[in-house]
Amino acid sequence: MKKTVLKVNIHCQKCKKEVLKAVTKLTGINQVTIDGEKETLTVVGDVDPVLITEAVRKIGKVAEIVSVGPPKPPEPKSPVKNPLPPWCYDHCQLVPVSHAPYDSAPCSIL
Repeated sequence: MKKTVLKVNIHCQKCKKEVLKAVTKLTGINQVTIDGEKETLTVVGDVDPVLITEAVRKIGKVAEIVSVGPPKPPEPKSPVKNPLPPWCYDHCQLVPVSHAPYDSAPCSIL
């Protein structure tokens, strides 16, 4: 699997759609991203960079390969630890709790 970055003239939303539609027809693609500000197309997968360039040029866009290399490995997610409540040594008190059976009488809160 490799990461291919291409410089493509992308000026509007229509251009993005056309490029995405052309590139996603290729087989072996895992991920496609377009950065409109940098005018880059990033493709991750087992696909030949020349085929990607040809697909983009077929729709009338100028495409130039910027880089080809291995994709960045996903960052390991650190487990989220729930903070423990503060430990109390001498200040804890035992509180009794009881449950009364429910009968059909209306509820009143005093």
